Amino acid sequence: MTERPTFSGPRTFLQLPASLADGVPPDISIVGIPFDLGTTNRPGARFGPAAIRDASLMLVDGDHPETGLDPCRLLKMADHGDLEIVNGYMEPSLQRIEEQIRALPGHPVSMGGDHTITLPILRALADRHGKAIRLVHFDAHVDTWKDSFGAPIGHGTPFHHACMEGLIDPTHSVQIGIRSPTGTDVMRYTTDTLGFTVITAEQVHLDGILMAVQTILQTVGDANTYLTFDIDAIDPAQAPGTGTPEIGGLFSWQALAILKRLENINWIGMDMVEVAPAYDHAQITSLAAATFMWTYLCLLAGTKRGR
Repeated sequence: MTERPTFSGPRTFLQLPASLADGVPPDISIVGIPFDLGTTNRPGARFGPAAIRDASLMLVDGDHPETGLDPCRLLKMADHGDLEIVNGYMEPSLQRIEEQIRALPGHPVSMGGDHTITLPILRALADRHGKAIRLVHFDAHVDTWKDSFGAPIGHGTPFHHACMEGLIDPTHSVQIGIRSPTGTDVMRYTTDTLGFTVITAEQVHLDGILMAVQTILQTVGDANTYLTFDIDAIDPAQAPGTGTPEIGGLFSWQALAILKRLENINWIGMDMVEVAPAYDHAQITSLAAATFMWTYLCLLAGTKRGR
């Protein structure tokens, strides 16, 4: 347990240092990406990283209640602060994000920001790990639209572009929590043309956690896999602080139960996106986001301890 109260101390994620002693490279590099130029409804996800960092202080006073793991003890981690963007300009910002992710040491874990940021992250990771990365994607939306209200890129288009660039392998990728109004043509493009496996929120509610876990594991296999988690996968009753809420979503316990059972996936990175704290005065959205990130880090810690 931390020696100081959880409401004090450094305002970094899990109170991590900005760098490790003696220039040791971290296992995990955590960054914020305060970018929300791709939003199509309510803006404000640029403030997500700060809110998630504040909420993460609730998670520094003990081990994981089920696994007994503390990633801060088992992993060498640093919170490098926020990446630079070109405020007000989409393409230069995406290029700068890609360059900075490419230069990060270790395993990248990013806090957005809107879902557009996943595209430059995948571009950077493709340079490191090769293309055809597999995707585990929690979201209310498929994010495979070919344009964003006429704009070529936005937070609803990253996985269309990622597929067109060969960055991800959609036939071995899965989307969980989908439930938004979506044109039939978009859904057919997502599942039939691109080949994504889609698990709707209602399927999780009716068929259960183990169905979702089994489908994910069978779909992605043991290849390089990236986790992208849009907080609007969670029902707005439990995560109202987001730009495009959709009712009928996953409950936080369901998403946690699924995530905790994915420890054997070959993870190469994660992002948590679309936290817009202005729409949630009680910080429950930010706490949920921080807890999903912490849980992911516990998965990595368990993998390292098991080696």
